[in-house]
Amino acid sequence: MTPTLIGRWQTRLLLFGTLGVLATIPFSLNGETIYFQILLAIAFLGCLWDIAYNQLQTLRWDRDWSAIMQLAAGIWEAFFFYVPFKFLISNILKIGWLSADIPLDKFLLHYVCIWLAVFTASQTLMRIIFPRWRFHGGEWIYSAKR
Repeated sequence: MTPTLIGRWQTRLLLFGTLGVLATIPFSLNGETIYFQILLAIAFLGCLWDIAYNQLQTLRWDRDWSAIMQLAAGIWEAFFFYVPFKFLISNILKIGWLSADIPLDKFLLHYVCIWLAVFTASQTLMRIIFPRWRFHGGEWIYSAKR
């Protein structure tokens, strides 16, 4: 399957809105809202990254990502989420709704749990629950015109 940009966004938001929330609940049981803030910020940043991924994907001969490239993208996103948000946004820009007072080990544990849930579901559950998803560029909501 070669996902379209809309398909990437729909899949990302569906999986982060369901499995991402389920993976975040155990982290926030003691009342910390930082984990839901991180989840929201990662979902938003991921949608921005999807624009670049969609363009890079057109340069590949098969126009598709292998699982190893998805793994690399997950590592890339983690690095470019944590570093700018930890230092730039919390210390310089002072964005109020996102407090970046989270240690690297807690962030990585949370991020890996979210990423593994989303990656595993996109490789398995999505193909079972939404069989047409694979044949419509990753779009699980698509127009009847097709």
